[in-house]
Amino acid sequence: MNNPLPALSTAQKVAAFATMCVGMFIALIDIQIVSASLKDIGGGLSAGADDTAWVQTAYLIAEIIVIPMSGWLSRVMSTRWLFAASAAGFTLTSLLCAMAWNIQSMIAFRALQGFLGGSMIPLVFTTAFMYFNGKQRVIAASTIGAIASLAPTLGPAVGGWITDISSWHWLFYINLVPGLFVTLAVPMLVKVDRPNPSLLKGADYIGMGLMAVFLGCLEYTLEEGPRWNWFSDSTISTTAWIAAISGGLFIWRCLEIKEPIVDLRALQDRNFALGCLFSFITGIGIFATIYLTPLFLGRVRGYGSLDIGLAVFSTGVFQLLAIPVYALLANRFDLRWILMFGLSLFALSMWDFSPITHDWGAKELLLPQAIRGFAQQMAVPPVVTLTLGALAPDRLKLASGLFNLMRNLGGAIGIAACATVLNDRTNLHFLRLAEHLNIQNESMNVWLDQLSGNAQLLGQNSLDANQFALRQLWALAWREAQTLTYADSFLMIMACFVVAVLLVPLMRKVQPPKQRSADAH
Repeated sequence: MNNPLPALSTAQKVAAFATMCVGMFIALIDIQIVSASLKDIGGGLSAGADDTAWVQTAYLIAEIIVIPMSGWLSRVMSTRWLFAASAAGFTLTSLLCAMAWNIQSMIAFRALQGFLGGSMIPLVFTTAFMYFNGKQRVIAASTIGAIASLAPTLGPAVGGWITDISSWHWLFYINLVPGLFVTLAVPMLVKVDRPNPSLLKGADYIGMGLMAVFLGCLEYTLEEGPRWNWFSDSTISTTAWIAAISGGLFIWRCLEIKEPIVDLRALQDRNFALGCLFSFITGIGIFATIYLTPLFLGRVRGYGSLDIGLAVFSTGVFQLLAIPVYALLANRFDLRWILMFGLSLFALSMWDFSPITHDWGAKELLLPQAIRGFAQQMAVPPVVTLTLGALAPDRLKLASGLFNLMRNLGGAIGIAACATVLNDRTNLHFLRLAEHLNIQNESMNVWLDQLSGNAQLLGQNSLDANQFALRQLWALAWREAQTLTYADSFLMIMACFVVAVLLVPLMRKVQPPKQRSADAH
């Protein structure tokens, strides 16, 4: 245990880090890769829309449970063996997902896939800060920040394209080659720390159980609440109460015992607390907009999975273009001001989404999505560095799990809030529009007469023609009500980023702690 690990050259560190980034990318892209193809998966497995939604929900619940445990698991197994085991499990369950024979087996395999692959995400963050310093650390933080926001953004585009040219099974088959590569390469390349199985004795298993119940019930409540009108449903009320009670007990236990499973005491550090808040808000922005944009294009515009993917692809392109710009700025300016600039751009992009109309497509979405892609690259990497960059190595692993958890929680809460807004505000806007659709509205009367007349020319009787015209009027009003509600959702997200911008000056400038080399761990 005390023998020093062999020293690694910069090239060896870069190779190890790049390999881990591949694992992180496939784990993150799989969150959203099924989102544009749920209808195809449901059709292939003879499942309804409610059951098919769990193909995505099961993955998120399992991933959100394991992420905060990754710090403790890496201390027990070591970083390289936990990462290799996670990659192997992720690859195997990807194969099982592709071979699923019904919706129940698919949901079970997706939950296993999320649980086994989730540990890879925070391990990349901790390894980057252990391996690199100075300008190398800026590049590493930029890379993992780009992956953390780019992979979920590309998910619907990649998934829609794969489903269109082949079948939904290939959403999972494509993980096999990179997953196998990571499984074999990481044990050979990654040398960060040594396993410590003695931590299994006396570990906080009660805390693990409380955390699993808390996060699982919370994620279920957030995912299913909008669909079942929140607390009017007995199951949602029950899971919400269980989440609240188990969450309170979990926080109390983490603060009381000496070796908690999650280092909540790190929140005493102002930078870390604010960084977790910013991670939460960027999670809202990234995941909620990924949720809203394909939904709008599918429901209002009637786009198929490939067209949706192509329409949202521009965000990823502009984020990639922003990577060298961020690297240039990060070596010359205070990261706090870059962060403020990125969060401000994100708020601006949401403002640019708000004039949305029913005929918006890829062309109209290009500018707001371009700004959002650029903003993601300016906002996420500086949050990573400012939050984790000043933590000592012995706290980094446990704190990284909490930091990554906040991003996913932000995404879950943001999606739930947007789904609730879409449900409630659509009805409100529809009723307001309906108030103006009465017999005194001459334009409406002329339009209805034209529709009815056209229907009669096609052979319908007068009564059927009038009913047809009224149905068309209802559909038109509903479409416009939906469109107004999407604008409301984007403005709500914008408000979150405005608050974040105002809080950035409270962060301290990061001075990385003096620490021994990662090779000595």
